[in-house]
Amino acid sequence: MPIDATQPYDDNNIFARILRGELPSKTVYDDDYALAFHDINPQAPLHLLVIPKGAYVSWDDFSARASDAEIAGFVRAVGQVARDTGLVVPGYRLLANIGPDSHQEVPHLHVHIFAGQKLGPMLAR
Repeated sequence: MPIDATQPYDDNNIFARILRGELPSKTVYDDDYALAFHDINPQAPLHLLVIPKGAYVSWDDFSARASDAEIAGFVRAVGQVARDTGLVVPGYRLLANIGPDSHQEVPHLHVHIFAGQKLGPMLAR
């Protein structure tokens, strides 16, 4: 069920639990600002999630409350994951769903990285 990104942060969401080590993840990147791991329900041959380590519900929440170091660290982590996984030359898609109209399902900011095949147009027509 899509969530309302204006709601307060839920410390029991699945990504918060992964960050606390309560749930496993197949990690591909981890630093002070971000964690990247394989999606458990992949929508492309390669489907990774990159999440900031701070408690942020959405992009607007993150951009308003995160420190400059957190913002730079998260953005750099997304690029590093793309480089580390060899996606720069063939290409990849980034997607961040925010709020109910976009079908955000986990109330923790996350960026999807899709790759491994030609992805087609951005939105169904």
